[in-house]
Amino acid sequence: MRLGIFGGSFNPVHNGHLVLADRCREHLDLDEVWFVPCGRPPHKDPAELADGMRRAEMLELATAGDPRLKVCGIELEREDVSYTVDTLELIHAEDEAHELFLLLGADAVEDLPRWHRPERICELATLVAVNRGEMMSTAPMTGARWEHVVMPAIGYSSSELRDRLRAGLSLRFLLPRAVEVYLTQHDVYSCNR
Repeated sequence: MRLGIFGGSFNPVHNGHLVLADRCREHLDLDEVWFVPCGRPPHKDPAELADGMRRAEMLELATAGDPRLKVCGIELEREDVSYTVDTLELIHAEDEAHELFLLLGADAVEDLPRWHRPERICELATLVAVNRGEMMSTAPMTGARWEHVVMPAIGYSSSELRDRLRAGLSLRFLLPRAVEVYLTQHDVYSCNR
């Protein structure tokens, strides 16, 4: 199975995340793309993250109806810091026949040499550098297997959506309607200021 692994905080998931996953799936002929919400990321303040189960529930709502998009809670089950290499190791150990593709924004690709055990990441997965708008990636690391995928520029981020929500502004057409309703009904970001 050709399996795309798309990790992130998804805080909240938005249409840009879904477009990225779908473009990679099409371009690379992936059988599935797994969204892997982070548990305790090494590079973000956990106080800024909505509860992991809430982020996973929003991902389930966002991917409902497309059997090729799945949510994998492997990092949410981990008590210690979530490193990409550990996640890839676990997925690889579960089924070594999976051909893994790690989906990364161009900004993350540039930063990859500073990640925890980047050489092992490159052994376990083909890196997929996704260009958003004008930003183009170069080869992430010497000897790494990598692909390049282009997607339309989407000019907003999860942090901007949280700010809009807190300001009482509309999120319509920026994320799936089911996620928008969920955010409002559960008041997800009211205490994360």
